[in-house]
Amino acid sequence: MMKMSLAFLLQQVSEFDLFTLDDIDSAFQNVTRLTYSQNHHFSGKGEGIVISPHVAGHLLGGTIWKISKDGEDVIYAVDFNHRKEKHLNGTVLESFVRPAVLITDAYNALNNQLPTKQRERGFIDAIRKTVEAGGNVLIPVDTAGRVLELILILEESPLNCPIYFLTYVASSTIDYVKSFLEWMSDNIAKSFEHTRDNAFLLKHVSLLINKNDLDNAPAGPKVVLASMASLEAGFAHDIFVEWATDTKNLVLFTERGQFATLARMLQADPPPKAVKVTMSKRVPLVGEELLAYEEEQNRIKKEEALKASIIKEEESKAVHASDNVVDPMVIDASNTQTSQEAAGSHGSRYRDIFIDGFVPPPNCAAPMFPFYENASEWDDFGEVINPDDYVIKDDDMDQGALPFVNNMDGKLDEGPASLILDMKPSKVVSTELTVQVKCSLIYMDFEGHADSRAIKSILAHVAPLKLVLVRGSAEATEHLKQHCSKNVCPQVYAPQIEETIDVTSDLCAYKVQLSEKLMSNVLFKKLGDHEIAWIDAEVGKTENGMLSLLPLSTAAPPHKSVLVGDLKLADFKQFLASKGVQVEFAGGALRCGEYVTLRKVGDASQKGGLSGTQQIVIEGPLCEDYYKIRDYLYSQFYLL
Repeated sequence: MMKMSLAFLLQQVSEFDLFTLDDIDSAFQNVTRLTYSQNHHFSGKGEGIVISPHVAGHLLGGTIWKISKDGEDVIYAVDFNHRKEKHLNGTVLESFVRPAVLITDAYNALNNQLPTKQRERGFIDAIRKTVEAGGNVLIPVDTAGRVLELILILEESPLNCPIYFLTYVASSTIDYVKSFLEWMSDNIAKSFEHTRDNAFLLKHVSLLINKNDLDNAPAGPKVVLASMASLEAGFAHDIFVEWATDTKNLVLFTERGQFATLARMLQADPPPKAVKVTMSKRVPLVGEELLAYEEEQNRIKKEEALKASIIKEEESKAVHASDNVVDPMVIDASNTQTSQEAAGSHGSRYRDIFIDGFVPPPNCAAPMFPFYENASEWDDFGEVINPDDYVIKDDDMDQGALPFVNNMDGKLDEGPASLILDMKPSKVVSTELTVQVKCSLIYMDFEGHADSRAIKSILAHVAPLKLVLVRGSAEATEHLKQHCSKNVCPQVYAPQIEETIDVTSDLCAYKVQLSEKLMSNVLFKKLGDHEIAWIDAEVGKTENGMLSLLPLSTAAPPHKSVLVGDLKLADFKQFLASKGVQVEFAGGALRCGEYVTLRKVGDASQKGGLSGTQQIVIEGPLCEDYYKIRDYLYSQFYLL
């Protein structure tokens, strides 16, 4: 998806030469692909560091990163969404508790969103009202990100007018996401699994890759999702210039415009009545401009050819200077020795065969009659092979990864192909216009970010030891910093751009080796995906100086019993009910039968309330029910 978005940028009608499509391909060849929750272990300088991606819920493939080393976790969670949407599940950030450092943003710290259904209903109502009044609706969008959610909303709420998705890569985008249903929401995955119904087999949204197709569409009200969201370039820019002067039309923004963009200007309160825009168009070179361009290209080619010939001549001179000039007709012992030395001077890379008395002439760039010996390595099973020689590159296998390729027929989209393959000399002609803004302008938040309430709730649950805020307005950052300092953790940092901060942990971690003698007497117990045990040992050193845990030389001292586990009262309530115990919640406690009450008490010194040391308090008289409830409670834990 990212590759397609980058390729789209190159297609804009502008003198863009910062990078090419080949640069994009070479950059993505260095990318390591990971699936969600997959651990990637670094080697070399990064030895001991493990990273894993987890669902962010903001975009398809959007990721929050968990970075682990020596038992400590650093969570990088910028741009996450807690809400479950039509095409995405919510973030899993709440599953992390007490990381050493949490890096997040304050982008939405001052904004509270309406409920999802209410926002979607307002979105459809605004469009329907404009269409029924005879106007057109323009929705500036990105090429392959949040637009997927908007497409599904419009697909499930059909309007009495045509809906178009207009980008250079519209058809390629939809064909591409059809194969990524397992990365989407549970509802989409289950629907495809049971009924083979693909949510992106669109029935009400038409895909366009050329503005001429939109111009040739039937007259009447229409809804167009066009790129780009900033209105600085692309189809949305051109359509806005055409539709802005009609009071019946509507421009519906679904994300906040970036600073100093046309979209940001139009979202101001109050909006401007007129804006200046630049219209750009690429035209072929003709006449004197074409001749000048061709002369410049010819000059560049001649200079490159001259440089190549000079380099080749210098290399030839260097080879000639290293050759020994001898008479090829003189045959004597010294000449034979010279020939042998010449043959041996090429090292072990290859061996040259010389006829006695025949040496290479001085104007020869390489020895004559070369013989190359292929020295293969052999082991007990035969010749050693290199597996990399038999690996097919992902680019050859995954045709879907190629931008602009239609997965259905393997052909290039007409619009992108004309931009990429057209090598005719051209230039960009720009004109500045003043556009009277008479159309309606509405902003609705469909950015897919967690709002203020959700951010504060999630941070309180995660309860990191240190918190770093790296993005957001000064006001939003300060607001969230003050809140977190009081309710989340005392160490909150909000560094400025290019400012360096030190969040080094105060904890010390040591690597120790468990000796075989110690491990032979340890009894492990299964706890989820892990195995746990209580160990009494003494610290020693191995022969190579590494710390090691050794069995005690004396009898192990007694220790208090330790209950390991995380009990949720709601789950314990269901367990007791299955055992025939009358149980209900009353005043935050679990009432068991007539006399016994359970309360969960957390350590008040721990921020977040759901982490750190916790106690289960049993209140009631010492009766049969008391001991029975206590035994049931002990069964929910692991006793060490």
